[in-house]
Amino acid sequence: MMDVDHKAIAITLNQFASDNYAGICPEVWQAMQAANSGFASSYGDDLWTERACEKIRCLFETDCQVFFVFNGTAANSLALASLCRSYHSVICHDLAHVETDECGAPEFFSNGTKLLHIAGPDGKFDLAEVERTITRRSDIHYPRPRVLSLTQATEVGTVYAPEEIAAASDLARRYGLRVHMDGARFANAIASLGVAPADISWRAGVDVLCLGGAKNGMAIGEAVVFFDQQLAHEFEYRCKQAGQLASKMRFISAPWLGLLEGGTWLKNARQANDCAALLADELAAIDGISIIYPRQANSVFVQMPETVAAALRAAGWYFYSFIGSGGARFMCSWQTSREDVLQLAKAVRESCATIP
Repeated sequence: MMDVDHKAIAITLNQFASDNYAGICPEVWQAMQAANSGFASSYGDDLWTERACEKIRCLFETDCQVFFVFNGTAANSLALASLCRSYHSVICHDLAHVETDECGAPEFFSNGTKLLHIAGPDGKFDLAEVERTITRRSDIHYPRPRVLSLTQATEVGTVYAPEEIAAASDLARRYGLRVHMDGARFANAIASLGVAPADISWRAGVDVLCLGGAKNGMAIGEAVVFFDQQLAHEFEYRCKQAGQLASKMRFISAPWLGLLEGGTWLKNARQANDCAALLADELAAIDGISIIYPRQANSVFVQMPETVAAALRAAGWYFYSFIGSGGARFMCSWQTSREDVLQLAKAVRESCATIP
């Protein structure tokens, strides 16, 4: 008789910790299977990679340079390194993933480029603070600002509207800075805003976008998209040196066809966003629970009593708590269902009811 891993089952049923926990969506799986037939040239010199690059160019309605890497840390870090020299600096938000969760990789791959992080409401930086950071010093002892880095959707689940990105890009241009976008959840931002991908990327002034696939139904693989092709000069060498040039590249690039053809990428993002919207509505109606940030993408941030959080975890619910005492993040994915959301809301409601 086969042993049953009850913990694994609990994760499957009660998982709201991260969209990284979700599996591979069927369309992506089929694309990987299709690429697994016969032989193909290695290191990206194959038809699957060529088709995937062209599909991304069509998606963004522009001729751009596209590179595929294994994960978001590599995508962001190598992209920033390509825009900077070691004595430069990157301006980002306090909560930006490149600041809080990359283990110093941007600094490592750029040979020391400094991250200058600033505050701002709802996960977005204050442009007045950005300008102060750029202009407060110009002497040789200060790491010269070179890049403005935005996260879309932000680490707290909000999204930058096209006009906000354009304003940030205009400010960056005035001071000679390039604009980088961490788009790990770019698809969720598109689903939320209902705009064309170009409208919140190159048309709004973004030079390079790290386009996320893993959080939207792929197993691995992010795309680094250079809208300013001159900035991509010798980027392939950075990928190779960093161990990001896959020998069997077709298994990273082909899944993008499954994601992008037929609109699967947007369908998956809408499913995750819709589930998060439902969860926010359900939790907001429970006494003792408050929503911390506006729900605009696929995550819900709440303040809840610590006893409620403990009761949920004891019952097998998985979620992150890192926004402060009692704060919690519930993340929905393409695989999250309406039933999952309602079960979680019921568990929260029942836990709150036990509080004296």
